[in-house]
Amino acid sequence: MIKIAVAASLLYSFYCAAVYLIQRPILFPAAHIPAPPQPDFKNSGIEILWIETSDFKSEAWYLPPQPNSFKTLHPLIIFAHGNGELIDYNLPEMAPFTRFGYGVLLVEYPGYGRSSGKPSQKSIAQAMTGAYDLMVKRPDIDKKKIILFGRSLGGGAVCQLAAVRDSAAMILVSTFTGIRSFTSSYFVPGFIVRDPFDNRSVVSAYNHPILIIHGKYDDTVPYHHGLELSWAAQKGTMITYDCAHNDCPPDREQHIKNIMGFLQQNEIF
Repeated sequence: MIKIAVAASLLYSFYCAAVYLIQRPILFPAAHIPAPPQPDFKNSGIEILWIETSDFKSEAWYLPPQPNSFKTLHPLIIFAHGNGELIDYNLPEMAPFTRFGYGVLLVEYPGYGRSSGKPSQKSIAQAMTGAYDLMVKRPDIDKKKIILFGRSLGGGAVCQLAAVRDSAAMILVSTFTGIRSFTSSYFVPGFIVRDPFDNRSVVSAYNHPILIIHGKYDDTVPYHHGLELSWAAQKGTMITYDCAHNDCPPDREQHIKNIMGFLQQNEIF
């Protein structure tokens, strides 16, 4: 019996070690997402920016408000995408907000797309913070009206930013409470998680409005994650869609209306 117990303990230890080693390629599958060629934004008004640190150079795209905006200072939406995406995929989704007078910044993660480095909670947080610091230096950005918007893993990225920089509101779509909440499904202890993204702690401490959007049938980040984040939020609003994870939102136009309603209700425009 002792030999069986020792063998079982060794096997479990090897299993935990394997999970520890492979967790980042699973959480950040950047190696499996081909980088498209650098787009030509000539005459589009879109600016290509680069956030540089000693470890990486990360790309960001700034979409300025459409010229019909009469404001001198503009609110800014900083957007972070899911783990299986690139900023290239999110241009059609986020561009409509420029019609309402918002600037939009799409931030790429280190190691994704044309950006160098390796993705991790630390490096993503550095990229998000660097992008924020770069934008608040601009004379046309209203520093009191910065909205942090993240989808899935991007919710973790913007929560990391919200923990260290000021913002007027957060929007979290299909976002998890934290990576450690998934460890029981793999029968491993939570302490082996290298990138915990403890979103619930950030949300509970955040004292500005938060819009939480989640699909009722999400089987990647189950619906209860959205509910738990909404319960933790001091000033939370919850919207439920009849969708899963990869088809969220099911109606893009209604999604934009919901977000604009939230921003207007909280006078962030």
